[in-house]
Amino acid sequence: MKMTKWRTLVLATMAFNLSFLIWFSFAPFTGPIADEFGLSLTDLGILASAAIWSAPPGRILTGWLSDRYGASSVFAIVLAYVGVFSMASAFATSYEVFFVERLVVASAGITFVVGIQHVAQWFPEEQLGTAEGIYAGIGNAGAAGGALVLPRVFGEWSGPLFDTGWRAAFFYTGIVSLVMAVVYYSIGQDAVTETKAEATSDSATLSSWVHVATRYGVVALALGYVMSFGLEISMNGWLPTYFREGFGSTLVIASTFAATFSLAAGLLRPIGGYMSDWVVRTETNILPVFTGRYREQWTVLCMCFIVTAMAGLTLAGQTGSVLLTVVVGFLVGTACAFTEGAIFAQVPAMFPERSGAAAGVVGGIGTFGGIGFPLVYSYAAETGMIHSGYVVVAAIMVPIVLLNAYVARPKIAERAHIDGFFGGSDAGYGTSDD
Repeated sequence: MKMTKWRTLVLATMAFNLSFLIWFSFAPFTGPIADEFGLSLTDLGILASAAIWSAPPGRILTGWLSDRYGASSVFAIVLAYVGVFSMASAFATSYEVFFVERLVVASAGITFVVGIQHVAQWFPEEQLGTAEGIYAGIGNAGAAGGALVLPRVFGEWSGPLFDTGWRAAFFYTGIVSLVMAVVYYSIGQDAVTETKAEATSDSATLSSWVHVATRYGVVALALGYVMSFGLEISMNGWLPTYFREGFGSTLVIASTFAATFSLAAGLLRPIGGYMSDWVVRTETNILPVFTGRYREQWTVLCMCFIVTAMAGLTLAGQTGSVLLTVVVGFLVGTACAFTEGAIFAQVPAMFPERSGAAAGVVGGIGTFGGIGFPLVYSYAAETGMIHSGYVVVAAIMVPIVLLNAYVARPKIAERAHIDGFFGGSDAGYGTSDD
């Protein structure tokens, strides 16, 4: 099959959607898993946090590997071993073995930066925000698909090999992952031309990675991704528990409520990327204090939306109204989606020849929010303040918004891809067209 940019986008999106479903396939089954292994709420918070542990170093590494060796091979390798360990976790008889195996399965989340690099190798700069938004948005919706589909298909499972639904879910999603690995390796092509693929590979050196990783723009966006994508994955892992413990919902109902957040955070992400492209194309100043820095203005505005919505989620939960809480949770997901789309419209535009390295740093650092935020939620729950964790997280985010606003100032922003914490400027390390 001859690949085109749209076929490549479809392939990467399907693979990432599956990866995200597998990454958070444990979330709908936290109740049964806790019952079987005797876990407390704190244990569940640690399990949700542990699902993110491999993402920071894994994304940083695979971003560079995708530049160096091509996305097709890297994506296929990750899908293959994730599938094997997902199947193995279905047979775990002790929590210690199960925990380690799910740590490996959780590395499915590192595929995000592989697909970002792959899509960037096929699309022109003026379409990057929209294309990356579609890829990441529909891909991220895999978490919602898992929350909606897995408990309904496997919730009352009694079939071949297993008499427990979560074990069957892990086994059969592992098989699908192996199949997708074969498909990706067979038909994927690394770049729109061989020349482009070779040029990207040749430029993927350690010194170029260090340069990219330490630019002011990358550092600010990486922290911005902590408060957007890091927040998203923390909520994907925690919300089913929150609705079950905070409102007394059943397994299926709690997963359904949680899925409304995941759907917003995933499916609305293309809007964030499209708007970033649109403000550049139309030269629209939505925050005049940052005149001329169009993408940055949109990103900062979206970050403010997250902080406001998170504070609102605490207030909604304290009213005791589950409907209001679900609605505000949807708004939090929307804010995450817009911010993520905005950030990953900037990243490949900032470093067109090193999109894998830049995406790896931003995507990897960003996942730290998914490690830390669940611990805040679970601590608040254990102390009898299950609704208050969200406003605490909102307060933590304020300095990140201020940093991004500082870097978005025109005189700093125009050199944010050149100036950094280490090394001098080098125009060859990427340009910004904003």
